[in-house]
Amino acid sequence: MTGGPDHKSGGRLADKVAIVVGAGQTPGDTIGNGRATALLFAREGARVVAVDHRLASAEETVAQIQAEGGEALAHEADATDEAQCRGFIEACVRTYGRIDVLHNNVGIGGGDAGPAHVTEDDWDRILDVNLKSVVFPCKHVLPVMREQGGGAITNVSSVAAVCSTGIVAYKTSKAGINAYTQSLAIGNARHGVRANVIMPGLMNTPMAIEGISAATGMDKQDLIRRRDAAVPLRAQMGTAWDVAYAALYLASDEARFVTGVALAVDGGQSARVG
Repeated sequence: MTGGPDHKSGGRLADKVAIVVGAGQTPGDTIGNGRATALLFAREGARVVAVDHRLASAEETVAQIQAEGGEALAHEADATDEAQCRGFIEACVRTYGRIDVLHNNVGIGGGDAGPAHVTEDDWDRILDVNLKSVVFPCKHVLPVMREQGGGAITNVSSVAAVCSTGIVAYKTSKAGINAYTQSLAIGNARHGVRANVIMPGLMNTPMAIEGISAATGMDKQDLIRRRDAAVPLRAQMGTAWDVAYAALYLASDEARFVTGVALAVDGGQSARVG
């Protein structure tokens, strides 16, 4: 967990309640974006509700938080199911009385292809997961945040939304998250609810490395070298902690005047134009 254990808490989320959707992770050699974010939020004083469709993985995240003295609970839910999204929002309010932060970190891309080859099933599956897992948690947290007079929502998109890529369903879904979040931000600004996007670039996470390696048969080290070489900044991928620190800023009161922003965390990849 490079970058994680050395963190010194500054209490940037003290007294806040945060839901992290997708707080478990794919097994692998590194840490995933959702787990790193949940851990960092807890280290900064937040009480964390770790949501994942794999309860055991969410419980692993909670165990790590509790081992460091933090407070968290696990909740099993399919974030594409509206009723289950309503359920974890209501469970959080019952337990903690409020929700200050909603962080949506669910996404898939396996089976995707270019415009001439993408299948109907893969198109439907990728857009269904990547968009519903943002729309439904946001829909049901908004009444809570409006009533309490504020809150921070962060949706994890991808630089694929703005960069050239051959995976058209994934790109379209992530561009949709960006557009949805802009509407979310403007429509709820008068209620004190902020909404922003994080667009990760090439990251060294289990979902990326183990997932792509398993899908393509490529050796993991070869895959890492190839992805590293594509990153302008130091020719090295980012880690889940880079995403987590961006999420921490956007969730904190330091970002009180920041809403409707799409923040690239990509080592300069999206700045390569022309």
